[in-house]
Amino acid sequence: MEVTLTLILICCLAFFIAGCIDSIAGGGGLITTPTLLMLGVPAHFCLGSTKLASMCGSSVALFTFWQNKQIIEKVALIGAISSFVGGVLGSWLALSIDNQKMTLIMVGLIPVGLAISLLSGVFKIDKEVEEVEGWRWKAILIGITVGMYEGFFGPGAGSFFLIGIHVLLKAGLVKSSGTAKIFNIFANLGAVCTFASAGTVAYSLAIPCAIASILGNRIGAKYAIKIGPKVVRKALYLVISLLIISLIAKLAITNS
Repeated sequence: MEVTLTLILICCLAFFIAGCIDSIAGGGGLITTPTLLMLGVPAHFCLGSTKLASMCGSSVALFTFWQNKQIIEKVALIGAISSFVGGVLGSWLALSIDNQKMTLIMVGLIPVGLAISLLSGVFKIDKEVEEVEGWRWKAILIGITVGMYEGFFGPGAGSFFLIGIHVLLKAGLVKSSGTAKIFNIFANLGAVCTFASAGTVAYSLAIPCAIASILGNRIGAKYAIKIGPKVVRKALYLVISLLIISLIAKLAITNS
């Protein structure tokens, strides 16, 4: 695929904004994916490139959680391995589907990702439970199933990881959020390995976007308390709605 300077600049802006939003309220992938599709980036290159960039951005947030000891270490290793496997399986499935069909599937899945992101604010479990029966199997289940969704599509997966850890493992929200970053990063890593082996990672686009995502995550984390997640989420849903409308209109014109 051809990567122009205009494409890089627009995508970097999208990843910067998404990084800011992701570090505060989650759901940044709901901006980057439709943006790249709307700009004409082929579906498989869109997936491969966004996975690499998002993985780098999420690593910044993970470092912050790790510094503040907000990671459930006994779950982290199991989550990393199972999510990596899920990411590989999901991305392999995505590559087996025709590029044009995959684009239509991705457009259809954007509202699903939005719904998942909305659900992350519904569950409120304040009780900390040190030992949960079958927690290892539950962690593996979360890693493989959500990891497959991350590898196949992605947007909203971070919220799904958070919900799974919070509800099934009964961990507090902050530790669930921190631990979910590990699940998310390794699911992305598995997907990146698969897409890279298939030659569907546009490094000239993904690397600048990764830098933009890192900067966005750092700034977002810094101003998270001042802005507040509710305000950011409202802006996120407005932007997503506009992107979905624009993307559907473009597909309709292209296929007419």
